[in-house]
Amino acid sequence: MGRLAEVAARGFTLVELVVTLFLIALALALVAPAIGRSTETVRARAEVAGFSAALRHARERAITTREPRTVVVEPAARRLTIRTGDDAVERARPLAPQLAVEALSPTGLSVRFEPYGTSSGGAFRLSVGGVTYRVSVDPITGRVRNTRE
Repeated sequence: MGRLAEVAARGFTLVELVVTLFLIALALALVAPAIGRSTETVRARAEVAGFSAALRHARERAITTREPRTVVVEPAARRLTIRTGDDAVERARPLAPQLAVEALSPTGLSVRFEPYGTSSGGAFRLSVGGVTYRVSVDPITGRVRNTRE
């Protein structure tokens, strides 16, 4: 009798293995959608950060060169351009295909930064998948802010 108990105690039963595999599969089923949502959020944050950085760069260039800069967003062409005072393209940044840009202000899809740091102001709604951000430019200070909606 002692020998039989010793043999049974050495391994796992088939039921124990099936239950363990079921629990692992259940945990993966619950975690996998959360991973997908988090990558979408990271992608949205990266796009918003790049968009905002281009606006900040234009403001800094306007101040340091003492020449106005205009940021023009072209959703149909999938790009954002920074133009100098004489309308020459200083820098162009492609917009990601999954990024949707919508103007929320009367100034439309462009923001002009003056040499003293002021701007024409503006607000944009940026969406990537189900994640939406609002990027706004203060007309007095030219400060760029991001808020998640």
